[in-house]
Amino acid sequence: MAAWLLDSDPAIRWQVERDLLDLPAAEWKATRDLVATEGWGRRTLDLQDAAGTWGGGLYTPKWTSTNYTLLLLRRFGLDQSSQQGRIGAQHLLDGADWHEGGVSYWKTHRFAERCVNGMVLSTCSYFGVDDPRVASIAEMLLRVPTDDGGWNCDDYRGATHSSFHTTISVLEALLEWKRVTGSNDADDAMAAGQEVLLAHEMYKSHRTGEVINEAWLKPTFPPRWHYDVLRGLDHLREAGTKPDGRAADAIAGLLNLRRADGRWPKGGQYTGLTHFTMEPGRVPGRWNTLRALRVLRWWGA
Repeated sequence: MAAWLLDSDPAIRWQVERDLLDLPAAEWKATRDLVATEGWGRRTLDLQDAAGTWGGGLYTPKWTSTNYTLLLLRRFGLDQSSQQGRIGAQHLLDGADWHEGGVSYWKTHRFAERCVNGMVLSTCSYFGVDDPRVASIAEMLLRVPTDDGGWNCDDYRGATHSSFHTTISVLEALLEWKRVTGSNDADDAMAAGQEVLLAHEMYKSHRTGEVINEAWLKPTFPPRWHYDVLRGLDHLREAGTKPDGRAADAIAGLLNLRRADGRWPKGGQYTGLTHFTMEPGRVPGRWNTLRALRVLRWWGA
């Protein structure tokens, strides 16, 4: 399995070396450096326009805009000191309208959608944007959790129960912000948001125990703004949480998706524009296999 995963793009290879093979940091970092010069990372960087943006927009079109391109480059592991990444991330701040201390990309949208701000915070934190507005976004998100401890981009309409889509975006963002700043200010909020996922056993209604959304059981890469079970589990792993028995059914479901050859399906793709196809054809998915294997390793399965 490792050989098959390693026979791929540097964006996958370095994560295999770090998360599955436990290679010395010098080795996997050398592979990660190739993201900027080879393969998918290089192709994506070459699509940046002279202004420093992608796709002709900041948030739209989906999925070729600056926001979603930078999210993908972060998942590739592009070096955090990348000037191209940093310039693009700065545009996400400079080109936005500001409400409540957060960003909005719609002139008639006079509030800071929590999901969008989570994505922007994760990108700007990752690429080390030195701008006080980054902290402003983090502080805003820490002020506005829903009653149950998560976040919901429809809270301006009165929503008081968390959205999994919004909550995972904010959790990933706060974790990235904590890594960069060293601040513990988000610890309680992160724990509360993670508890939301676990209280729902990662995908179940807290009222009925039924599956909230069948699509969440079929992981897709890249996830864009969407939640799925593998994305949620991978966050818990990355955040260093201890395996919790309430995620056992989610783990069982992940194992049930495993093919006879030990690999995972690549999953579908969300409708929209893409720069290029990473895993063409009806093939098993290296991205999903990598992520599933490291989650199972964390779980001890």
